[in-house]
Amino acid sequence: MDKPRPCGCKGRRTCIICEDVFKLTQDSYTLDPQSPTYVYCPYCNKCYPGWDMNLYKKHPYHEGEALNYSGIFIKMDFLSSEEHERLIKGIDDMPWDLSQSGRRKQNFGPKCNFKKRKIRLGDFGGFPAFSKFVQDKFKTVPMLKNFQTIEQCSLEYDPEKGASIDPHVDDCWIWGERIVTVNLLSDSVLTLTYNKRPEKYNLDLVSSYPQVLDYDGDLLNSKNNISFNIEPLNSEIIYPVVRVPMPKYSLLVMYGNARYNYEHRIFREDITDRRVCLAYREFTPTYLENGAYFEEGNLVTQKAKIYW
Repeated sequence: MDKPRPCGCKGRRTCIICEDVFKLTQDSYTLDPQSPTYVYCPYCNKCYPGWDMNLYKKHPYHEGEALNYSGIFIKMDFLSSEEHERLIKGIDDMPWDLSQSGRRKQNFGPKCNFKKRKIRLGDFGGFPAFSKFVQDKFKTVPMLKNFQTIEQCSLEYDPEKGASIDPHVDDCWIWGERIVTVNLLSDSVLTLTYNKRPEKYNLDLVSSYPQVLDYDGDLLNSKNNISFNIEPLNSEIIYPVVRVPMPKYSLLVMYGNARYNYEHRIFREDITDRRVCLAYREFTPTYLENGAYFEEGNLVTQKAKIYW
């Protein structure tokens, strides 16, 4: 259905509201029944067989053979309860824009055309001052050293609207290796499945970027010439499904393997209470110092240092 809908959905994306009004059906993204499912434990940085995100709470008494899985870091209780309440108040005091699949958003960043690989400043003038302390706290996380936010997006997931997000890889032309999410209001879970669409998401550019973090999430030398090696799809391999808990107050960093080899999604059934998250993005090296489009990127970077 291509015509605009008052709920914010368009194309094949739907929510409970437009499904009811326009008699639409939500697209089904079924999992490969042969794929084993695992739950990531933020305490031991390993995955264990299962589906329920709360399995990580059994730590250290896990069951089943562990799976080593690179590209995920979770800092529990990144926010205090007081910081959390202050942040939610600031977010909800600002207007929300409708988004797709039952979500609302508040976006602060440049305007991007991912297909044409074009960026413009638009009306971007920095970030709301009430949220500055979050970016300041990034400095306490070693793997976020030199992380310069150039987009901050508030996303709301409402269970009454059937909020979800389709499987995808965050664009690789403009957004850098480290993908950061701060989780608010309620627990949820990110489901990762192996990307079978390597021609999408501008993934072809990744081989031209120096890798930021190694397998274990440690910073690499900024002058290294190592690029992340995206694994070609192998029809003989059964890839796991990885469920990544996103507890309230936590910070999630996705990088490397999880960032580039896997699509991530949030299922409708995994939103049981109102959830808000703050998503943070950095530039790819193309728009940083010594990059081909540094001057263009620097206009955005300077605005990104402003809080109003």
